[in-house]
Amino acid sequence: MKAVIQRVAHAGVTIEGALKASVGKGLLVLLGVGYEDGADDIRWLVRKISGLRIFDDEKGVMNRSVVDVDGEVIVVSQFTLMADCRRGNRPSYINAANHEIAIPLYLEFCRELSEAIGKKVQTGEFGADMKVELLNDGPVTICLDSKEK
Repeated sequence: MKAVIQRVAHAGVTIEGALKASVGKGLLVLLGVGYEDGADDIRWLVRKISGLRIFDDEKGVMNRSVVDVDGEVIVVSQFTLMADCRRGNRPSYINAANHEIAIPLYLEFCRELSEAIGKKVQTGEFGADMKVELLNDGPVTICLDSKEK
């Protein structure tokens, strides 16, 4: 699994002109699921994301997690994170999981992340054409790959 984590002042997902989900201060997580991913990848990413100390403490030092600041999280599925661009100019998505594998893993990731942060995780809609808006705070953007743990 690959995740791009952005610290945000706010973020939202719109589908067909209607707001599907939004959060205030917290994290926007773009999540790519690979065909070889499983429960271990979910657990590792959930632990890392919920514990990432990327929010400022009282001294202005990034020393607090999303849990510590009572932040919100929105997770958006993004199969293009699994792109292989090593050859040519057209990305290959051969490493991306198909819907039968990816959807249950995406849903389980969201469920476990909700448990880890102690509040409901907002989501986009798997496979939909989504418009994602965010105000990156910092900017702070972290990339994680569960295969590089």
